[in-house]
Amino acid sequence: MVDFARLACAAGMLAVLVGCSPQGGVNLSTLDADLRGWGGGGLDTAPAAAAAAPRPAPDSRGIISYPSYQVAIARQGDTIAAVAARVGLNAAELARYNAIAADAPLNPGSVVALPRRVAAGAPVAATGGARVTSTTGQVSDPYAGQGVRQPNVPPPAGATGAVTAGAVTQPAASQPRQHVVAQGETAWSIARKYGVSVNDLASWNGLPSSMAVRNGQRLLIPVAGKSPQPLAALTAPGTGSPTPRPPSSSEPLPNEKTKPSNSPTNKPASPDLGKTRTAASGNGKFRMPANGAIIRTYEKGKNEGIDISAAPGTTVSAAAAGTVAAITRDTDQVPIIVLRHPDNLMTVYAGLDDVAVTKGQSVATGTALGKARNKGVVHFEVRNGFDSVDPEKYLN
Repeated sequence: MVDFARLACAAGMLAVLVGCSPQGGVNLSTLDADLRGWGGGGLDTAPAAAAAAPRPAPDSRGIISYPSYQVAIARQGDTIAAVAARVGLNAAELARYNAIAADAPLNPGSVVALPRRVAAGAPVAATGGARVTSTTGQVSDPYAGQGVRQPNVPPPAGATGAVTAGAVTQPAASQPRQHVVAQGETAWSIARKYGVSVNDLASWNGLPSSMAVRNGQRLLIPVAGKSPQPLAALTAPGTGSPTPRPPSSSEPLPNEKTKPSNSPTNKPASPDLGKTRTAASGNGKFRMPANGAIIRTYEKGKNEGIDISAAPGTTVSAAAAGTVAAITRDTDQVPIIVLRHPDNLMTVYAGLDDVAVTKGQSVATGTALGKARNKGVVHFEVRNGFDSVDPEKYLN
């Protein structure tokens, strides 16, 4: 059984990326091809988004200290060299450790991992009194949930937090894991790997709005926060639900008009299965990319194209003349092909093997693009700029 929603999402995202490029191309290095779990309700990230605690506040030098390591938080206009000067490290050493040039500008709020411990600065002054509430050194106010301890309050016996150089070290339980970005990884694939929201990952690491990450970059994996409280019961425990009032034997039954069981029923009109193709017949811009029946129709937001039943090995061809704008693969190595056509239109083909074209190639109507996979389904989309449209309105 093929995952129609995943194919639709993969094809749709690639078409939008191609449409965004002023040159009509796509930078595949920024494409997040790991689309498992998308579609069919998989896009609902509310549970993950609610799961992360806030990132602890840095001290006066921009340092967050954990038991096993320290990180510095970049400020407006910072470079690696500027951060190194502020925390007392060699700029070249710090740059190598974070896989970035020493003079490269840093995004405000981004994380710079420190290769070794340094003397941290003074804790940022809190408003109001803070007090230790547990043996982990956490406080309830004003740093609730951040694992920060009031600097003038000594840790209780057995506390895991420690004070170094007058600064606060976060409790061991709140220390996040670090992830070193590898070739081909994206913010989305890393977030899915650790089961966190990509927005939380971006917030904890000060990622830019493009969500771009670089090879060798060290990321903090957000620490889970408290789960939301369940909804209160409608009735008090032990009281049970209200009992409905039974019918009265002394009152007449409601005056209801019922039909005899043998009354004929109205038959709805039989659907015209060919009606959806009538409007486009004979004058559409595109031809069917594969011989077969449409087994799933277009539904905006749910299926951004149509799914065509095609026997394995069936030729999948270009719906119209155009240029191959992009070819990529999802995590199952299933090719996705995008063709660019006149009038700001694009067509997208997914669910095929044995790709027979190359990026930048001009193709004519009917040019073979590849073969239908053994799943027996070809996904086909038509895009007008960024927006998907009903392909059946364009088919002849």
